[in-house]
Amino acid sequence: MHIHILGICGTFMGGIAVLARALGHKVTGCDANVYPPMSTQLSAHGVELIEGYSADQTRLAPDAYVIGNVIMRGNPLMEAILDRGLPYISGPQWLRENVLQGRWVLAVAGTHGKTTTSSMLAWILEYAKLDPGFLIGGVPQNFGVSARVTEAPFFVVEADEYDSAFFDKRSKFVHYPTRTAVLNNLEYDHADIFPDLAAIETQFHHFVRTLPGNGLIVSNGREEALERVLARECHTPIERFDVMRGWQATPVAGATDFQVAYDGKGLGTVRWNVLGAHNRSNALAAIAAARHAGVPPHVAIEGLSQFASVKRRMEVRGVEGGVTVYDDFAHHPTAIATTVEGLRASVNGARILAVVEPRSNTMKLGLMKQALPVSLEAADHVYCYSGGLTWDAESALAPLGAGATVSSSIDDLVTRIAGDSRRGDHVLVMSNGGFGGIHDKLLQALRER
Repeated sequence: MHIHILGICGTFMGGIAVLARALGHKVTGCDANVYPPMSTQLSAHGVELIEGYSADQTRLAPDAYVIGNVIMRGNPLMEAILDRGLPYISGPQWLRENVLQGRWVLAVAGTHGKTTTSSMLAWILEYAKLDPGFLIGGVPQNFGVSARVTEAPFFVVEADEYDSAFFDKRSKFVHYPTRTAVLNNLEYDHADIFPDLAAIETQFHHFVRTLPGNGLIVSNGREEALERVLARECHTPIERFDVMRGWQATPVAGATDFQVAYDGKGLGTVRWNVLGAHNRSNALAAIAAARHAGVPPHVAIEGLSQFASVKRRMEVRGVEGGVTVYDDFAHHPTAIATTVEGLRASVNGARILAVVEPRSNTMKLGLMKQALPVSLEAADHVYCYSGGLTWDAESALAPLGAGATVSSSIDDLVTRIAGDSRRGDHVLVMSNGGFGGIHDKLLQALRER
């Protein structure tokens, strides 16, 4: 089969391309911007890339066009496909029909922590020698790739609530024939497609009602929104975490290690260097989900002690002049707060300089701007990039007073951060995009000062 992927350089669609090539299909694709690292990764897998969406790409005559959710009506190639009645399909549906059908699918859903929890779960299954396939929205450092397919029945997928395509407004995860589901948390997000939290809860409800009776739901017991979802209709057993009657994590004093218990029974201690209470919760969910797939908790605990985290999740990009620069994907106020607080618990009284790019569609709309200063309170100083925003970032961050610096120039921010930082500082850069290469620019500026 030959498939041509529209929007191929997105993380999800790029993963589809890798899986399709591994299954022996011919894969070509196009995107508005084709550049490294995604272009390099795809080319290494034998994927031919075309920049732009010219209508003449129909001359490739693939068996099907796989349409990413960035593609809208008016796109010249999409219009040509529709005018000529050519076959097309959404990425999630292609994944279901060609990869997931007949497998034991372990799907990780939630507003936050999907990538990290999926990576933990895939690694636990790998450590247990179950050889899982996976499609994850990041690069787990234990694997070095974001997607793979194997002969084994187990497949871990990061289950996104974002819509499938312009012609299929259902959440991606509704397409997945899931047997083990993780529901990490649920907050309002994706303001460009969901009017309110209730609308997202309905999508999670649709997901839950497709799960089999012999499956398992691993759910965050502290999340009221998830409890509302489960109360609407559920035909699947539930195990909860972060509650007394369920899976619990107890931190070991003076360390990042934590003890694992289920219904009050101690199961072992995870010994690792991963920061934050949120990652302890992620780990509990992964241990519970893996147990459903047949991995004893003590094996999962051993495996997590060798977990190497995920690129762009508190990833140290470098140290110059005694200043440590981190890269993190946090872009929602809750994720930002959790990330800053996790770093604070690790560095104690050392200064944290938080650098934020409000880049997600929800943040760009300004619907969460009032929550931004609260989410950054644990930082010693905040630097915010305001380029492309339609709302006044200076006014939004005014509650932080002199503790906030706002600029529409990345180079200006780099100069200010390099000038303000001193030995022992921790610079935490948070964005769900490339942020104009600010990490390398900052390290260079620190090196030259």
